[in-house]
Amino acid sequence: MSDKKSMVNEFKDFILRGNVVDLAVGVIIGAAFQSIVTSLVKDIISPLIGVITGGVDFTNKFLLLYTPANGADVSTLEAAGAQGPVIAYGAFITSVINFLIMAVVIFFMVKSINSLRGKAQQAVTLKMKGKSGGSPSQSTTSDSASDPSSEEKLCSYCYKKIHSNAIRCPYCTSQLEESSESSGQS
Repeated sequence: MSDKKSMVNEFKDFILRGNVVDLAVGVIIGAAFQSIVTSLVKDIISPLIGVITGGVDFTNKFLLLYTPANGADVSTLEAAGAQGPVIAYGAFITSVINFLIMAVVIFFMVKSINSLRGKAQQAVTLKMKGKSGGSPSQSTTSDSASDPSSEEKLCSYCYKKIHSNAIRCPYCTSQLEESSESSGQS
């Protein structure tokens, strides 16, 4: 029974790590925005690039890897591809543009989520500093300045201020050393 419980706890710790959550958010948002970004590139950006480059349409840019038969229609990618192998570098350029736009969108979304997480963490820290007694099991006459649970330390990985009793950094999700002397060390 304890093996199953420890495995469940391990799985819970794995899922709740910041990196896994960030990855899941990126995948979900990427899938959700794929059609929007594809439409943006196909319907807005590619025509603008075409105007700037003098009417170049990237969707029909290709390189023939064969010699076409006399009189064969190779004016479009579809017609040329039906007759033999082609390198569709225009489609590749469009895919690169799609990827770059998707990466920028995901970057800004993760940045905003991390910003919200940071504000939430600051609010929790301020609430903890605002309490005078610490935990309910402690005496209400104890001074919060002498309360070891109100002290802060620096994460030894990302160097951000964290609670002295923390065993995992809320910013970089690193597992911290568990020692009673670590509250005064960096």
